[in-house]
Amino acid sequence: MDAMIDGYMEQEEEWEREGLLDPAWEKQQKKTFTAWCNSHLRKAGTAIENIDEDFRNGLKLMLLLEVISGEQLPKPDRGRMRFHKIANVNKALQFIESKGVKLVSIGAEEIVDGNLKMTLGMIWTIILRFAIQDISVEEMTAKEGLLLWCQRKTAPYKNVNVQNFHLSFKDGLAFCALIHRHRPELIDYNKLSKDNPLENLNLAFDVAEKYLDIPRMLDAEDMVNSVKPDERSVMAYVSSYYHAFSGAQQAETAANRICKVLKINQENERLMEEYERMASDLLEWIRRTTPWLENRTTDNTLPGTQRKLEEFREYRRAHKPPKLEEKAKLETTFNTLQTRLRLSNRPAYIPTEGKMVSDIANAWKGLERAEKGFEDWLLSELQRLERLDHLAQKFKHKCDIHEEWSTGKDEMLQAQDFKKCHLNDLKAMKRKHEAFESDLAAHQDRVEQIAAIAQELNTLGYHDVVSVNSRCQRICDQWDLLGNLTQGRKNALEEAEHILERIDQLHLEFAKRAAPFNNWMDGAKEDLVDMFIVHTTEEIQGLIDAHEQFKQTLGEADKEYNSIISLVQEVQRISQQYGIMGGNENPYISITAQDIANKWAEVRQLVPQRDQTLQAEMIRQQNNERLRRQFAQKANVVGQWIERHLDMVASVGVQKGSLEDHLAKLHGVEGDVNAYRPNIADLERINEEVQEAMIFENSHTPYTMETLRVGWEQLLTSVARNINEVENQILTRDSKGITNEQMEEFRKSFFHFDKSKSRRLEAKEFKSCLISLGYNIRDDRQGEADFQRIMSIVDPNNMGHVSFDAFLDFMTREATDNDTAEQVMQSFRILAADAPFITADILRRELPPDQAEYCIKRMAPFHGQGAPPGALDYTSFSTALYGESNV
Repeated sequence: MDAMIDGYMEQEEEWEREGLLDPAWEKQQKKTFTAWCNSHLRKAGTAIENIDEDFRNGLKLMLLLEVISGEQLPKPDRGRMRFHKIANVNKALQFIESKGVKLVSIGAEEIVDGNLKMTLGMIWTIILRFAIQDISVEEMTAKEGLLLWCQRKTAPYKNVNVQNFHLSFKDGLAFCALIHRHRPELIDYNKLSKDNPLENLNLAFDVAEKYLDIPRMLDAEDMVNSVKPDERSVMAYVSSYYHAFSGAQQAETAANRICKVLKINQENERLMEEYERMASDLLEWIRRTTPWLENRTTDNTLPGTQRKLEEFREYRRAHKPPKLEEKAKLETTFNTLQTRLRLSNRPAYIPTEGKMVSDIANAWKGLERAEKGFEDWLLSELQRLERLDHLAQKFKHKCDIHEEWSTGKDEMLQAQDFKKCHLNDLKAMKRKHEAFESDLAAHQDRVEQIAAIAQELNTLGYHDVVSVNSRCQRICDQWDLLGNLTQGRKNALEEAEHILERIDQLHLEFAKRAAPFNNWMDGAKEDLVDMFIVHTTEEIQGLIDAHEQFKQTLGEADKEYNSIISLVQEVQRISQQYGIMGGNENPYISITAQDIANKWAEVRQLVPQRDQTLQAEMIRQQNNERLRRQFAQKANVVGQWIERHLDMVASVGVQKGSLEDHLAKLHGVEGDVNAYRPNIADLERINEEVQEAMIFENSHTPYTMETLRVGWEQLLTSVARNINEVENQILTRDSKGITNEQMEEFRKSFFHFDKSKSRRLEAKEFKSCLISLGYNIRDDRQGEADFQRIMSIVDPNNMGHVSFDAFLDFMTREATDNDTAEQVMQSFRILAADAPFITADILRRELPPDQAEYCIKRMAPFHGQGAPPGALDYTSFSTALYGESNV
């Protein structure tokens, strides 16, 4: 309290000195302080008239201190010399300082010289120390406590709002309210008006002087005429009211106890309502989100599935993290509420059915299972659709080639031209038809490939499978028709073979060799422009090796090309030599030497283009490998960091040190985790690049982004949960008055017997722990009965084990005392003047408005004999506060 008074004086000393320069304030203080001093000096049969003159020799100053302190001061010097006076004043000032009061710039010489400013400052210091310092309300400073006392006592009164010690008392209603609150028979407050401040002040001052033995320290006219009444004067006068009414302190103490209990109950109800609201909101979000994650349908197109993947990424980035924080806050609110209920001897809070922490955890696990399955399905769907897209393009390419080749073939096979030609032409026509049959057989593989690709597109569920099937059916129908027409034309030519037997061996040789070579070039062109899809450098290297093998066959193909061209050159030579008309026209095949030359040039041109395509894909796969290694390098570091910090959080609870040390370590880990978030964001960015590059496997790391996300979320939850547990342990320790040594002993004993590190003890382990803490549990029937009684307290649900919180609650309950229902009933009994009931008027007068209404709303009517109308039963209400919690 001395430190509180010193602090108040030091903070306001300069402001107060400036205030003394105001003549009006100086006049008020001089009048008030003189009256205050005389109220004490009259007990010694003396008084002062002029405050700046009568204390100059120090004699009455020492007498004043002896009266108000009840102690004997040193014998004063009786001489009249200046140094005698200074000696006496110094004795008084030394006595004041011995009471822990720090005198700032107040010296004996100034008092002896009659310095009014310093004399008033000294008297104000005496008033603070001996009249105001002992005023204490809810551990506040003296000034704040006195102000709070005034506010509480005048709260029910109209037109009174005490906020300070100057303007709030200027109209006199506050003084009248204080008197009426304690002595209602002395003043009829309802007849007073705010518009009559002079009458109000004089009434209060006269009544206080006549009936309460409080001298008239203030002047009503000065109060009314001052712009701002002197604060010190008002405080000194109000403190006399406080001491005059100090007899009502017992009732106020009882009211404070009730306020404390009700405040705890109100806060617990608020936390319960907040938990219910947060649980409902989170469960509703999970209920809405889970069906979306369980939906395994797309529009069966690659762009649509990629849009769905982007929606899933947005969910992971923006929607889920806030809900994870809400889940952690929900658990923290629940744990804090249970701790508060346990500390205030209330039963544990049981949430509404379906809103337990375990229910929310199960719902969250269901959400994460759906999320994991959704991501796996989405990635596999992308692979499938990419494969479908590749097959669809390949199908179109082969169909285009086949339809280009087959255009006009049916008209050619149905032509009757062989009936009008000569024998040589017929023989040539027969050979041409044989070459066409070879060409037709060569195209059989392409038709079968088209049908196989169409079948695979049907199996994989291609979105435009109707048009694929339609085109495939047209090609197959046309192919059957070409087969039938070819056979029919062959039969017709064989019928005319006995007429047409001339053969041109040279043209026939060209036709037989050119057709397969042309088909081989068509196949080579197909292969050189064939699209491919690979996922690793090894796969693309395989294609490069196959291409190199193909290039090695080009030498033999070039020989075949030269050989075929030489046949045409031979025909041209013979035709020119012998002047054969039309001899250069090959009747057996429609492919010319120029066609062969053009296709051969195309093949030679496509080879380097294929080299470039394969090399570009090799670069892309190498870049993918770089992304794999980049992700793996970062993931290996982040994964090990998360594992280390999970171990660090788990080890804090078993380390030595105080709870504050553990909390500081956990906050340190929390700071490290928050600072490490950018690494997770970097890894998410790399993972997005990996997924955009369609990379699905990574052999360089055991970690996937999903396992790292789970580990990160587990670390965030573990840190928050452990911080909450330690804070609740600190709250338990502080509220129960447990020392750090006791708390450390409880923790060491518990974790010594917790061999499995599960933060719970089996019954045998718990019994051994109690014995180690000094409990005398005998090894007989009575000892077993005592132990079972203890187990029923710490394990009310018969789970067969004791949690650390239950153990700590039991030990603190054994070591400390708490408010009980009987104590609350006794407090109400004091307010009710020992009556078995209480009225609403008493509650509104003695309690703050919100808590008074809280009691009135919840108290049952009292039906005992002699009770007035509206009487309330505080006994059942007090019992209910410590009974079953039912919000």
